[in-house]
Amino acid sequence: MNIDLNRVKTVVVKIGTSLLTGPTGFDGRVLEEIVKELCRLKRERNLNLLVVSSGAIGCGMTALGLTERPKRLPLKQATAAVGQANLMHYYETLFRTYGEGLRSAQVLLSASDLDNRDTYLNIRNTLHTLFALNSVIPIVNENDSVATEELKFGDNDTLAARVAAKIGADLLIILSNVDGLYDCDPRRNSKARLITEVDAITPELEAMAGDTAEQTSVGGMLTKLVAASIASAAQVRTVIANGRRPNILHDTLAGQGVGTTFYSSCESLSQRKRWIAFGRAARGIITVDDGARNALIKQGKSLLAAGITGVDGRFRMGDAVRVADARNRDIARGLVNYSSEEIERIKGCKSAQIATILGQKDFDEVIHRNNMVVL
Repeated sequence: MNIDLNRVKTVVVKIGTSLLTGPTGFDGRVLEEIVKELCRLKRERNLNLLVVSSGAIGCGMTALGLTERPKRLPLKQATAAVGQANLMHYYETLFRTYGEGLRSAQVLLSASDLDNRDTYLNIRNTLHTLFALNSVIPIVNENDSVATEELKFGDNDTLAARVAAKIGADLLIILSNVDGLYDCDPRRNSKARLITEVDAITPELEAMAGDTAEQTSVGGMLTKLVAASIASAAQVRTVIANGRRPNILHDTLAGQGVGTTFYSSCESLSQRKRWIAFGRAARGIITVDDGARNALIKQGKSLLAAGITGVDGRFRMGDAVRVADARNRDIARGLVNYSSEEIERIKGCKSAQIATILGQKDFDEVIHRNNMVVL
C-alpha cells in the first residue's frame, strides 16, 4: 500500500546511533547524506520535518579522545554534554551548506517535560511554531546530560514515537543500519525474510524482534516495535528502514516498499488522551486478569479493583500507570484514582467493599474509562 503524498505533511525522522558511530566514535558521513536529502525534501515538498537524533555520546567520545563508551553514569552525562554541542554544530554546518537558507533548532527533552500537561502543550506549540517559520528543521534529543533515568532506561526510538504522537505527525521514519524487521536474525540465517508490512504487533512479532536485539548493530529492534506501537495508537504510520540506502527518505515517501511499514490505528485520539498515553511517564504497573483485559479491550469498560491481580511501583492518585495483562503485555495507560498502597489493599475486591477496606470510597473505578487509553 502506497503512502498518500497528498496527505503527508509532517514527518519525524529518527536517526539511530548505528548510523552516526564508527569504530572510534562519531562518523558524520551518513549524517551528511541524510541532511542533504532532508534539504531536498524541504525544497521540493515543503514538508514539516523534525529529526530525533542520536549521536551525542559518540560526538563527545571523539571530542574527548575516548576510545570506549563510558560506563559510569556521571562520565556518560559529561560526555553527552560535550557531544551535544558538537552534534548540533555538525547539523547547523550541514544545513547551512546544503539547505539554501534552512536552519536547525535544538530541542532537548526529558520525560519530566512531558508529565505536566501545560509543559506538554507548550512543547507542542513550540515545535509547531518552528514549523510555521518554514525555514527551520528542529533537532530533538533526550537531555542526557542531566536526565539520569532517561539516560539509563530511555531510548530515542520511544522518544521519536512520543514526539510524533504529540505533534500529530503523519509519518515516523526510523532509520537504522538494518533494512527492517526480519522473521529471524539475518546475520545468522541467510534465508531470513524481510517483513514489509505489519497491520498489528503480535507476541510472535515481538519474539522475532527479541531474537534480533542482542547486538546494537541490529538496532535494538524490540524498542522499534514499542515505538511503532506508540505511533500506531496515535494514528502515525511508521517505517523502519536502512539509513545507509541512498534516497531512502524519498523512496519511503513514494511508497516503494523499502523497509517495514507499520500501519496506524483507525481510532483517533484527542490531545488529552495522547497526553495520557504518550506524554506522562508511567509511575507503576497494574496487572489485570483475563476478564478485566477483555472488559477493557473489547467492551470499553473502566478498570475495577476486582480485575486487578498485582501492583508494581509506588504512585499517587492522579499518576499515570501502565496496565498489563497476565503475560506482562501492555494493554492500556491511564490515570489512577487511588494510590499504589490503596490499590494493593483493594485488588481483587468488589467496588462495594472499597469503603469498608479503606474507610472511604471516592470512586468505584481504579481507572475511569475517560482517563484511560487502550493501546
